[in-house]
Amino acid sequence: MRVLLAGGTGSFGRAFAAALLTDEPSLERLIVVSRDEVKQAEVRHALPDPRLRFLLGDVRDRERLALAMHGCDVVVQAAALKRVDSCAYSPTEALDTNVGGTRRVLEAALSAGVGRVLVLSSDKSVEVAGNLYGATKAMAEALSVAWNAVSYPRGLRVACLRYGNVLGSRGSVVHTFRQAIAAGRPLQITDPSATRFWIEMPEAVALARWALDAMRGGEVFVPGLASATMGDFAAAVIAASGKFDWPVESVGFRPGGEKRHECLLSRHESARTVEIKEVMPWPLWVIEPDFRTWTTGRPAWAGLPAPESWESDRAPRLPQERLLRMLSRVP
Repeated sequence: MRVLLAGGTGSFGRAFAAALLTDEPSLERLIVVSRDEVKQAEVRHALPDPRLRFLLGDVRDRERLALAMHGCDVVVQAAALKRVDSCAYSPTEALDTNVGGTRRVLEAALSAGVGRVLVLSSDKSVEVAGNLYGATKAMAEALSVAWNAVSYPRGLRVACLRYGNVLGSRGSVVHTFRQAIAAGRPLQITDPSATRFWIEMPEAVALARWALDAMRGGEVFVPGLASATMGDFAAAVIAASGKFDWPVESVGFRPGGEKRHECLLSRHESARTVEIKEVMPWPLWVIEPDFRTWTTGRPAWAGLPAPESWESDRAPRLPQERLLRMLSRVP
């Protein structure tokens, strides 16, 4: 198996690459495409494996992608601009990378004869009013789902994986909070009642690998994650650091449409969503496409009911002891 990882020097890319190189016996080659030569050097040093290849390139460059994908079986599209405020301030860059870049990945995969593409998405792609970053991810999802109608029957299948905040990823609030405590500064949060979904990196990687095996084409896979208020989350980071009564400041929401509560599954989507049990530690939902290209019946997970919606203010809360265990595993 030959795999290309677009945006492979980010937090998810590094963890995904490490997992494949460690325990994927069919892996022949893993090609990382990204723009940052310094980060590529860091990953090359951390993962010295002859199956790993690094190519400088941009997901906006279709020709470069097509060349990089030559002979590949699987592509994971993890390249994106992700900060809500930065995307709002530079909207054309967000559109060109998150939407245009995903389109170029899909075009290149089709022309290169790739078999499967998994596009990573975000809970911010749901209920996107006023949130440019979320809108770009929603457009990337829609493009990826519809691409199956373009690619069929040439063999290319495309699916999406949508989840919440990855604990300890690059730029994570965990590191920001730890740095503030180390510097003697108060923790700054948007609002103590704001809620966010959380997933650990090994779970995100395992879910991506499962989705690559399970996809039929056009699905959006969504884990039913638990959530935590930002007040509880800040308290857990403070407790994990061994501090007590550390000051916390509410600074309001960032510009660009940052939401008080996130949503992983909308009421509009729930009508065509089914649930899979006993795959992950939490429920796992499959949003089936309106127009299926499947030709050999329905997948094995069909027929189980899904919730009407899954919003972070109504989802089960992460207990403090579980938050502390999760934080203890973040480097």
